Amino acid sequence: MKLTVVGCSGSYPGPHSPCSCYLVEADGVRVLLDLGNGALGSLQHHTDLGAVDAVVLSHLHADHCLDLCGYYVYRNYHPEGRLPKIPVFGPAGTAERMTRAYDIPGESGLGEVFTFHTVAPGVFEFGPFRFTAGHVNHPVESFAYRVEAGGSSLVYSGDTGPSDTLVELARDTGLLVCEASFLDGRDTHPDVHLNGREAGEHADRAGTHRL
Repeated sequence: MKLTVVGCSGSYPGPHSPCSCYLVEADGVRVLLDLGNGALGSLQHHTDLGAVDAVVLSHLHADHCLDLCGYYVYRNYHPEGRLPKIPVFGPAGTAERMTRAYDIPGESGLGEVFTFHTVAPGVFEFGPFRFTAGHVNHPVESFAYRVEAGGSSLVYSGDTGPSDTLVELARDTGLLVCEASFLDGRDTHPDVHLNGREAGEHADRAGTHRL
């Protein structure tokens, strides 16, 4: 399993990084973990946009999902014709949220391009990947994911404050990709994000091999 950090800026793109987007590949299958604002441009440095097989969203804040609108344009109006549908896995209301963001007319929304699947805590599979989803600590419904393929594993925290669920998902994983939005000692919004110390503590409790 190969992981590429496409973008990791929080809330808005930075000068050298878009918002959250991680490309995971195994056995020729490519899945995006989140597709935040600005990510679609940087993603083209790493893969052909048409080669993405699925998108998995942690939650519906713009810095984790908004470039799905631009990706709809790419797949719907491709010069060679509309590309085949791909699945989008996300929290309840993902299809409606993204349709409102794009402000597309008609009843089909983005369904001509994407097949939306509502995530719940538990396991789902796609291609060679096994995903285990768990609710984490954020003001909106937000998931962390354990991703397993070919005998290896990684865990993506999404956005979260301190979370026992994240620790359990990350138990003995090969890699924890964990948010750390705040500086230690300057946390002004509890139960929204982690700081670097807390990210390390979560990894230590979980026995994560790498953070």
